[in-house]
Amino acid sequence: MRTDIDSSDTPVRHACTRARAAFTLVEILIVVVILGILAAMVILLVGNPRRDTEQASFETDLKSFGQAATLYYAKTGEFLEDGSSGQLPAGFADYIDENAWVLPTPIGGVWDSEYNDNGVTSAVGVHFNGTGATQNDTYMTQIDTQIDNGDLATGAFRKLADGRFYYIIKD
Repeated sequence: MRTDIDSSDTPVRHACTRARAAFTLVEILIVVVILGILAAMVILLVGNPRRDTEQASFETDLKSFGQAATLYYAKTGEFLEDGSSGQLPAGFADYIDENAWVLPTPIGGVWDSEYNDNGVTSAVGVHFNGTGATQNDTYMTQIDTQIDNGDLATGAFRKLADGRFYYIIKD
């Protein structure tokens, strides 16, 4: 053990050691910023799972309603009536779950049927009438890409009018 060290040096030496071991506020802020940037990158890579789920649910419901409308026509020889947006067409309850039709769609808007209107003989789809979220053409083109040809002007899934996107049963 050294005898030439003054015992008064020891507290000073410990204080300096403690100060060097701690992080400064600037260092902590830099780490937080880096973690924020990494988190943003991960979120961009992963996407929006809720949006993806809502979109997939809408696509499934749309296909189911389209198939049910086709079956309705095959059994009755008539197309679905042109119902009010969000209202179940007469006789359609025997082919689908009524609650799935009368509730807002997973992406906003309400379900609707068209008959001899908007340039088609029969169609089922979504009418963005202010109920829930409203989706734009870009969003609906993503859906069209999944279920049809990616062009809202042609194919089985089309934009019939402003805020109206339908699966065509018969042109």
